[in-house]
Amino acid sequence: MSNATEQLRIFSGRSNPALTDEICSYLETHPGRAHLETFPDGELFVKLHEDVRGRDVFVVQSTCRPVNDNLMELLVFMDCLRRSSAKRITAVLPYFGYARQDRKDEGRVPITAKLVSNLITQAGADRVLTMDLHAAQIQGFFDIPVDHLEAAPVLMKHFKALDPKSTVLVSPDVGNVKRARGYAERMGCDLAIIDKRRTSGSTAVVNNIIGNVEGKDVLMIDDMIATAGTLCEAARIVKEHGARSVRGAATHAVFAGPAFERLEKAPFTTISVANTIPITNEARQRLASLTVLSVAEILGEAIARIHKHQSVSSLFMKS
Repeated sequence: MSNATEQLRIFSGRSNPALTDEICSYLETHPGRAHLETFPDGELFVKLHEDVRGRDVFVVQSTCRPVNDNLMELLVFMDCLRRSSAKRITAVLPYFGYARQDRKDEGRVPITAKLVSNLITQAGADRVLTMDLHAAQIQGFFDIPVDHLEAAPVLMKHFKALDPKSTVLVSPDVGNVKRARGYAERMGCDLAIIDKRRTSGSTAVVNNIIGNVEGKDVLMIDDMIATAGTLCEAARIVKEHGARSVRGAATHAVFAGPAFERLEKAPFTTISVANTIPITNEARQRLASLTVLSVAEILGEAIARIHKHQSVSSLFMKS
């Protein structure tokens, strides 16, 4: 470990230790040693096996499934670090669960993203490092600094071989237009938008495509694949409108409910996801076209810059 990182400690929760190992490898350090245990009654226990007094500590924990267990583990871990006199605690959330509950769209419902933000702050976090939030405004839910990274550099590198003249970035719904436009501008290709009219929380009707996809290689990039309903319906529609091929990509591979069944039937040439959420054996077995891309270098570089009090926004500009 170099002198610059002697005071740096990176710990991993149990949600995604493989990603933490990759981050530590990039930073030429090792994960902090800690014992995490779930008691027979379901309660969580954390004990550190390293001194963190006066140190700059990062805890890597995606609040993915099982969401509540992983969230509680993060809170307990940070409380342990705070009571062990860590100088600064950064919660590294490659995937931030509850991000879709970010507003009151009807009466008598919670804003759970704000509640979770408050819990993380109260547990002892001094700052948060996260990636591709479902709604960027969630950064404002925290009363502590938030560094919001994008997986765009990794995805762009993966798709750099695509010919921009024959490729069309398609937004699977109107809500994703800003993200799709950003990728289209970076890749120098055309943009198309699917006009989706949602009929309920679990079904949608696609009415029209704004733009031309006939004879084109379609690329659809979203922040997450949850139940895959929107993405798969969009793939079917662009194929009906003459698309030559369809590639799907997302930062967060949530893969909930009927996602596998839908993706198996959808006309995707490839499906690419980042490793912000660990990819299960079932996903690898059922989705033959699945490609997993690592965001460890981006997260590692951001951690290094935060630790050295350097600009993280300049990292965004490089993408």
